Amino acid sequence: MVADTPLRYRWLLHVDLDQFQVSVERLRSPELVDVAVIVGGNGDPTEARKVVTCASYEARDAGVRAGMPLRAAHRKLPDAVYLPLDIPAYDVASGEVMSVLRSFGHPVEVWGWDEAYVGIEPVPAADTVGTVGTDTDDERIRRIAHEIRAAILGRNGLASSIGISDNKQRAKMATGFAKKSADDKVFLLDSRNWLELMGDGPCRDLWSVGPKTAAKLAAQGVDTVNQLIATSREDLIETFGPHQGNWLYVLCRGGGDSTITEEPWLARSHSKSRTFPVDLVDQEEMRRAAKVLARDVLDQVLAEERVVFRVAVTLRTSTFFTRTKSRKLAGPTTVYDHIEPIVVSLLDDFELDRPVRLLGVRLDLVTDETDEAEDES
Repeated sequence: MVADTPLRYRWLLHVDLDQFQVSVERLRSPELVDVAVIVGGNGDPTEARKVVTCASYEARDAGVRAGMPLRAAHRKLPDAVYLPLDIPAYDVASGEVMSVLRSFGHPVEVWGWDEAYVGIEPVPAADTVGTVGTDTDDERIRRIAHEIRAAILGRNGLASSIGISDNKQRAKMATGFAKKSADDKVFLLDSRNWLELMGDGPCRDLWSVGPKTAAKLAAQGVDTVNQLIATSREDLIETFGPHQGNWLYVLCRGGGDSTITEEPWLARSHSKSRTFPVDLVDQEEMRRAAKVLARDVLDQVLAEERVVFRVAVTLRTSTFFTRTKSRKLAGPTTVYDHIEPIVVSLLDDFELDRPVRLLGVRLDLVTDETDEAEDES
């Protein structure tokens, strides 16, 4: 086998973090728990052409969905808490979760902030995947999934759901069932329960089948997965072309990609924030708190033998107005005395006309692809 060829795995675990951006914000501001929270744009729901990136379950219950214009969300839920996207904070939180996943010793393929695949048991090149599991296999793989969920919750404070199968596509669909589970949040979907659970469902339930493909299938009288299975490969290729036609033929039968491609991961930044039990109004008290946060984050950077090139300070007021300011250092450094004055200066740049409930300090780190983007304001 060619060295760079991705390995295939007997089990694929799809790990999905629940309401990720909202959950990260709630870790920073615990008083947002059980409150309708909507994250998107700059946090101003009256601004045009901005959309919802993440909505809490409370907001979803009122009809708010990701991708919805913020203005439409505001009409449905004017009293919700609207927060801006804090991409660096989500990068940090996601990176920490992926580190936890890698700590289990299995290969991890990251698919975004809030999802990744974990491969369990490499399959020799000559073998096939999709082998029906046994009760002992099921118990063991479920135990691993529950251990992963517990570790993410315990170390990162984030809830997750895990789908298990023998390929990525079916594992992703299994996660949909896991999310519907009230307590377990782990679900195994394979050839043993595929037709029972998916056969009578609409083709749209298949991962990667979008509305256009579903409409095209419906025009051919194919509405359910069972009907798609009954459609010949030749007919699918005639309608959709060889690539998509063959893919639909495999997908409806529960097939998919059983490989994992690992990519080296290096944190681009580290951050730490603190929500205060009593809102701060004294500027000097804020400076002291920011200095402590900066020292704590720098200790983590030093432990990893990394170097800082930019500093950022995040502030959240009592009205949940959230803003981040950042500044590039004169040169990469690990010296606290070079970083501390920038932290204080950034904090002083804020117009502090309201009490402050949260402060955060982020240190951006030098990488081979160091971000040279303009400073935030």
